[in-house]
Amino acid sequence: MAYYFASDVHLGLSYRGDEPRERETRFVAWLEAIRPDCEGLFLVGDIFDFWFEYRRVIPKGFVRVLGTLASFCDSGIPVHFFVGNHDLWVSDYFAREIGMTVHTTPATFELCGRTLFVAHGDGLGKSGDWKYALLRRIFHSRCLRRIVSAVLHPNVMMRFGHWWSSHNRHGRITGVAHTFRGEEEPIVRFARVYLAEHPDTDYLVCGHLHTPIVYRMNVRSSVVVLGEWMEHPMYGRLDADGEMELRPF
Repeated sequence: MAYYFASDVHLGLSYRGDEPRERETRFVAWLEAIRPDCEGLFLVGDIFDFWFEYRRVIPKGFVRVLGTLASFCDSGIPVHFFVGNHDLWVSDYFAREIGMTVHTTPATFELCGRTLFVAHGDGLGKSGDWKYALLRRIFHSRCLRRIVSAVLHPNVMMRFGHWWSSHNRHGRITGVAHTFRGEEEPIVRFARVYLAEHPDTDYLVCGHLHTPIVYRMNVRSSVVVLGEWMEHPMYGRLDADGEMELRPF
């Protein structure tokens, strides 16, 4: 038995000839492939390229992946969904209709004898960037969400959301890959501070950077960046012995 981790699938995005349906089909194929030994599934942000829930309306599409995730939950496999910066406007649909546990903040888990800190990664290590912090606070505002849902028709909101997503994508000109900068990465700076206070943590698992890497912090702890599904689909697997590795699909 094992635990599986994926992030940055960006379902709904058309990217360099890789149509959204093709990526959804590939992601569902992965879900079915891991099902036999999956003890738990962690979706670590930006699974959707844009998501906004109204009280009675959700984005069109994604039937195959949502149905597969529902079948995971129905069969007793826990699914943890962490909101990312692209799919942060989640309300109660995933929890109520599908059965997933939705996390809007980082969370820690004890799995296979290891301690894991899990978060999408957006915003971690950027406490000194007040402009970024302000923008993040605005987009996470429940008040703003209520105003938008009351004022904007779903068609208008979805058009705006996909426009915003396409114009604020890291690496939108040179590709989705990010050059990992080691100790200069905000997530690594965050990890240094976090591990000083929580030295028993084995893995800090995140997405967001689109670069798959296991970055050793010390003899015990590592930062695990899960990668992306637009160019080089990758996922993380924590085996029964507590060993974490990244694998291509």
